Amino acid sequence: MTTSQGDTAGGAQMLTALVRLRGALQAAALPLDGPGVEEQRAARAALVDQLEDYVIPRVIAAEAPMLVVVGGSTGAGKSTLVNSLVGRRVTQPGVLRPTTRSPVLVHHPDDLEWFGQDRMLPDLRRVDHVTDDQDALQLVAADSVPRGLALLDAPDVDSVEERNRTLAAQLLAAADMWLFVTSAARYADQVPWEQLKAAAQRSAAVAVVLDRTAEDAVQTVSTHLARMLASRGLKDSPLFVVPDATVDDEGLLPPGHVAEIRAWLESLAADSGARDDVVSQTLEGTVRSIAQRTHPVADAAAQQAAAVAELRVDVEETYDEAAGALGRACVDGSLLRGEVLARWQDLVGTGELLRGLEDKVGWIRDRVVNAVKGRPQQADRVSVAIESALEVLVLERAETAAELVAARWRAHPAGESALAGAAGLGRASRELRRAAERAARDWQQDVTELVRAQGADKRTAKFLALGVQGLTVALMVVTLDQDASSAPSASSSSSSSASGRALLDAVFGADVVAGLVDRARDRLDLRTAGLLESERGRWTAYLDGLGVDPDLDTQLREAARRVDDARFAAQSGRNGPAHD
Repeated sequence: MTTSQGDTAGGAQMLTALVRLRGALQAAALPLDGPGVEEQRAARAALVDQLEDYVIPRVIAAEAPMLVVVGGSTGAGKSTLVNSLVGRRVTQPGVLRPTTRSPVLVHHPDDLEWFGQDRMLPDLRRVDHVTDDQDALQLVAADSVPRGLALLDAPDVDSVEERNRTLAAQLLAAADMWLFVTSAARYADQVPWEQLKAAAQRSAAVAVVLDRTAEDAVQTVSTHLARMLASRGLKDSPLFVVPDATVDDEGLLPPGHVAEIRAWLESLAADSGARDDVVSQTLEGTVRSIAQRTHPVADAAAQQAAAVAELRVDVEETYDEAAGALGRACVDGSLLRGEVLARWQDLVGTGELLRGLEDKVGWIRDRVVNAVKGRPQQADRVSVAIESALEVLVLERAETAAELVAARWRAHPAGESALAGAAGLGRASRELRRAAERAARDWQQDVTELVRAQGADKRTAKFLALGVQGLTVALMVVTLDQDASSAPSASSSSSSSASGRALLDAVFGADVVAGLVDRARDRLDLRTAGLLESERGRWTAYLDGLGVDPDLDTQLREAARRVDDARFAAQSGRNGPAHD
């Protein structure tokens, strides 16, 4: 990667690959909880931030000033060091901890154009005044800062305030170079070293300032600190020592205490080749690191897709079973009990009539016909009872299915979090009752139309005596009991629906009745299946709404591979064949 790569074919290839990778990472929401998911969500967010805050802007504008982020431990003297390097107070040292203020970026006046809102750190609003807004970036122009270099005073990496720590990590990830400031009392603290380890892993340029160090401790502390840097892959990082001193009225250290650091920074700014080397080292290492860190996110995306697929199987299996159970319950005679049975008996006669079904078939038909004559009101009551029974059955099956899916999801590692965002899915929908009522009425209308159509050319005395309403009720009763599918005989079952079959046979004949029952049953299946399908759809729509793409892990890996390909191509173009 060179300073001109943004204008070359290789730079365009890299930029395209990085933008695609950012899009794939943005799509990897990882909405379901599970082991390690929270860590990968944070990693994904950090990758997106680093691409947007630093990598993509830097690839687009490789010639932009080198950004040196001054960061480190609480109380290490970062702001005092920045002020002393600039030669005047440009950032306010914190008296109280944690220091709650916006980061401050100090640049040469002629470099202002490089730090607009559309450049690096685009999420931070630009301001030109002191503010406590942590979502703002204060820009300060200073002639003492050389062109081609900018200093950014960041919050403490070990701040007790989480937002400060998050912001510090974000700013350090956007640095071309990290000027790590620590002190004799804090140089071994764990949190800053975790940040330094991350910097080393991505080959970021790091310089270390051992600040506020007593003269008699300089040799011991600096030697130990140098060994720590070497053991953590940072042996080539420059190490500067700033002796402990009293600041002047402006809060500045004596110029001689920071002269070595200032001279080093000025030499980097003046030497475009050295500056480009620093930028290229950090950028290339960051790009490599991002591509590598994408793969664990891809693993998490694959796990999310597998979890959604398993949760979907729970839904499909449960509602398939519920639909089968509902279909069986609609024709096994179980609905012909309670209120339906009582109203049917009111229509066809007393229990004595039903017990007489064991006698001759012809005699049965005559008795049933005679019993039903002149009883339209009782037929209405049977219809209402059947409608209510069907509605209750559908609601019960839907409630049971919803409860079973919820129970199966709770047993899944990702299911509890899925249910937490699925308000109301553990119960049947509020709309189901009205939908079930409509379906029952529609089915009764279907049966009525069947009877009407069949009786159009059968205006016999029995048909006229019973009417469409009585015959419709009889056909519904027979449809709801598969035991009545065959014509009654002397050895037939004594089920209540047998009398209905006898009545229908008396009017239409056994063969015709068998066809009517089949068609009525098909219409019933269609109506009830649609109800459960709608309930199933609530669950599947919720899963679809999670936005978990089953192919996203492949897309992430492919995007990371393209970034690596572009990086290798850039290395080859600069140095010949490269090996990682």
